Amino acid sequence: MSELITFDDCQGLEITRIHELYRAHVSRSQVDLIGSFGFGRDTVDHAEGAWIQLRDGRRILDFTGGVGVLNHGHNHPRILAVRERFQREQRMEVHKNFFSPYVAALSHNLAALLPGDLNVSYFPNSGAEAVEGAVKLAYKYHAGHRGTILHSDIAFHGKLLGAGSLTASPEIHFPFPEIPGTDSFGYGDLDSLTAALERHRGSDGTSDVYAVVLEPFSASSLRECSARFLYELRRICTELDIVLIFDEVYTGWGKTGELFHFMRHPDLVPDVLAMSKSFGGGKASISAYTAREAVFRRAYDNLADATLHSTTYYGFGEETATALEAVAVAVDEDFPGRARELGERLGAGLADLAARHPRLVAGTRGRGALHGLFLRSGPRIPDRIRSALPGGFAKDPQAVPKLLTAAVVAALYRDHGVLTFFGSNREIALIASPPLVAGTKDVDLFLTALDEVLDQGAGRLLAGFVKEKVSS
Repeated sequence: MSELITFDDCQGLEITRIHELYRAHVSRSQVDLIGSFGFGRDTVDHAEGAWIQLRDGRRILDFTGGVGVLNHGHNHPRILAVRERFQREQRMEVHKNFFSPYVAALSHNLAALLPGDLNVSYFPNSGAEAVEGAVKLAYKYHAGHRGTILHSDIAFHGKLLGAGSLTASPEIHFPFPEIPGTDSFGYGDLDSLTAALERHRGSDGTSDVYAVVLEPFSASSLRECSARFLYELRRICTELDIVLIFDEVYTGWGKTGELFHFMRHPDLVPDVLAMSKSFGGGKASISAYTAREAVFRRAYDNLADATLHSTTYYGFGEETATALEAVAVAVDEDFPGRARELGERLGAGLADLAARHPRLVAGTRGRGALHGLFLRSGPRIPDRIRSALPGGFAKDPQAVPKLLTAAVVAALYRDHGVLTFFGSNREIALIASPPLVAGTKDVDLFLTALDEVLDQGAGRLLAGFVKEKVSS
């Protein structure tokens, strides 16, 4: 047996050794893809707030917000303190024969913060699990008498088989098996929604739709549904007794300027709300679905069905204790207000950059601390450049905007020490998603860096990216 690598060994592993281990035991393709960027060839020493400290001494501004996980930033002191105390006092982690005070308190706090009778919560580990739990609840609510669930045509709900069945993003491009009875409608399009509902109405007028699952703000495409659409959707679901599920896995806990995006619309209440990502304060892998009381009681609240939906890691003590503190921090530090302040500066700054670089930038959109910049498709990629592209770029129909955006991501990191990423839905966007502990000076630093990068133009950006790839 080969010698085991210890925790202490990990901090001393050089990037070449890490790449070797990934190629042997994780994924060779991940090394090829992420290694195309400078951050794929660097190693991190530590991180705090909105900043990452590399082993070579450089500081990196993390403008990804952990792809939704780090509203609290890296290693928020209150999150660290509650986890350290939990461990030091040897609090019991999990035991199914004892009730958890942390599960009880966290469920209560969610009910206190959410509108209407969103009162009953369940705590799995990931966003996709939360979505699947919500879908399963909706199906059970109708006792299996209905067989159709609707989702939008740009939906991203996760990559498990169930959640993936409800995901319409081209990021999932392989035809995995799907749960039965799925259908889609145009995002934010009432006529398309009505048509989808009519496709699944019986001759007697009854509906076969047991649930509609929707992101009120689509984080992967940076689009949001209008108030008119959302209120009409709620009215229709009430009228037809369809369970309305809102997926706020990414946008929850203040990201777009409200505690949850749907709460910007008064008296709008879904039947089930799914959340995750920053719910764990950047430290705990925890998610939740929170249901209206009547929906949960009808589906599961009887002795025969009380454990019909359960998992081994449900309600782990340190995870729920961490989420308790993460929720408290989001409220105490006014994360929604912080997102609005960041969003005003970010939105105005990106709009100004779009006006200053019209040949390269097609437009911007977003809300709060979640914005995107869309680059123009530009000319066809020359064969000599296409042959040097990383991963699957060469055959990708979105190759031009994806490559240009990747080149901007690479230049921001290489030349300015700013970490960003790009989305992979129907449109390709450079995503600006700072943690909510970032300040306006951090936004200004990002905008200045992005302006200088865009000044290079498409040709220089592409050439620099390919040169960096080849030299790696």
